[in-house]
Amino acid sequence: MTFPWLKGHGTENDFVLLPDHDGTVHGDLDPAFVAALCARRSGIGADGVLRVVRSAALDEPQAAASAGEWFMDYRNADGTVSEMCGNGVRVFARHLLDEGLVPEGEPVVVGTRDGDKIVTLDGDDYVVDMGGATFVEGSKVVVDGRAWEAVGVRTGNPHAVAFVDRLDDAGSLLTEPEYDARVYPDGVNIEFVDVRGDHHIAMRVHERGSGETRSCGTGACAAAVATASVQADTLPTTYRVDVPGGTVRVTWTADGRVLLAGPAEIVARGDMEWMA
Repeated sequence: MTFPWLKGHGTENDFVLLPDHDGTVHGDLDPAFVAALCARRSGIGADGVLRVVRSAALDEPQAAASAGEWFMDYRNADGTVSEMCGNGVRVFARHLLDEGLVPEGEPVVVGTRDGDKIVTLDGDDYVVDMGGATFVEGSKVVVDGRAWEAVGVRTGNPHAVAFVDRLDDAGSLLTEPEYDARVYPDGVNIEFVDVRGDHHIAMRVHERGSGETRSCGTGACAAAVATASVQADTLPTTYRVDVPGGTVRVTWTADGRVLLAGPAEIVARGDMEWMA
C-alpha cells in the first residue's frame, strides 16, 4: 500500500504522523508495522507513531467518550499502545492547525487514551492541560548496579522519578533499568532528575517501549510534580525542565492541574510504498 506520512518532534522527541482520518488506511495498527516505521536505520525513524484519526472512526471507549473530533492513536516505537504522550500531543495539535483541520485561534481538543487534552498557543509554545497528577507506589530503580528510591507519579502514563547527583549517574541507558514489576505491571517510564537551581531541573528518561529518548512530556510533568512535592512547594508553581532535546515548562496549578508548555515542529512529509 501507499500512504502519506509526516515527521515531527517536540524537543527532539520525534514521531511519525499517519493521517488516517476515517480509519480506513491503517485499520488496527500492526505492532510490527509501527516498529518498522520507527526503526532508525531501516525505517523513517522515530520514538513513536501518532495516527491522526477521527474519534468517530475508532471503536474504543476513550474515542467514543471524547468531545474532540480528532483522536491521537499513539504507539511506542516497539508497536505497543500507550495512553498518552505530552510531546506528541503538541505535535499532533500543530499538525491539525497547520492543515486547517481545526479552527485557528481556538483551543484544540485532542482525544487520547488518557482522556481529552486541551492545547492552546502561547507565543511559539503549545500549552497542554494534562489534567491532574496522581502519586502512586514508588519502586527502587537500578542501573548498572546502582540503585535509587523513586517517586511514583502518574501523569497519563506511569512514571518513576529518581533524584541523582549528576545525570551521568544513569549511565548509557542502553538497556532498561530494573524496577519492581509488581508495582508497575504494565511497565514504567523512568526519569533521572538533577535539581539545578530554584524551580529548575534537568532530566534524562528511559521510556517503556522506546528506550532513552531526547525528551518525554509526561515525564517532564512527573519530574516537576515530584520535585515540587519533595521541596514542599506552595501551589501554583512552575518549573523549567531541561531535557537533552531542549527545554519545556511545567506548571502545577493551585487546583492541581498540570500544564506542559513547549515547542512543536513538523520537519518532513512524504508518501511511502509499504511492502509487507
